[in-house]
Amino acid sequence: MLNEGRIVMKCIVGLGNPGRKYKKTRHNIGFMVIDELLKRNAWGPLKKDKFQGKHVIEHLHGDKVVLLQPQTYMNLSGQSVKPLIDFYEIDPGDVLVIYDDLDLPTGRIRLRQKGGHGGHNGIRSLIDHLGTKEFKRLRIGVGRPTNAVPVVDYVLGTFPKSEEEAVSESIENAVHACERWLEKPFLEVMNEFNS
Repeated sequence: MLNEGRIVMKCIVGLGNPGRKYKKTRHNIGFMVIDELLKRNAWGPLKKDKFQGKHVIEHLHGDKVVLLQPQTYMNLSGQSVKPLIDFYEIDPGDVLVIYDDLDLPTGRIRLRQKGGHGGHNGIRSLIDHLGTKEFKRLRIGVGRPTNAVPVVDYVLGTFPKSEEEAVSESIENAVHACERWLEKPFLEVMNEFNS
């Protein structure tokens, strides 16, 4: 897509924590979506880079897209995203961030054009570093703890077997939503996946 003579590049960021011990945790569902997106499109692999993350540039429908997994730990995600989008001259409005959401039931996804951080430290870091709330979000429900488990332990815990099917479905829907966004206006994608 051309904009004032230059190619517009989009960026899809999956939030999570680096390291094997966090791999399958609720907080890493953003990483899981990026992994599935790479697998389904035979893209990648992600490479470690100077942006404190792992990223790869790919093409879909003639558009360039950067896929990024920050390696800074969740609450410092902005330290990875900001230098990457500055380097590639990507407008924050062309960034889609995928992350876990306690306020959505497990298995549900929700897209938003912009908004506050809602208590999510990864999103808080992005708003702080980008200096704007004007980036797109894809929230994936992980539900809230139903017992006395502290929220920090809950999001750093893995999904129980009983939720595996719902989690797989939400990852698949999120991948579809990302792919659609690379060919359609975001509002259309929101209407399709939020209904």
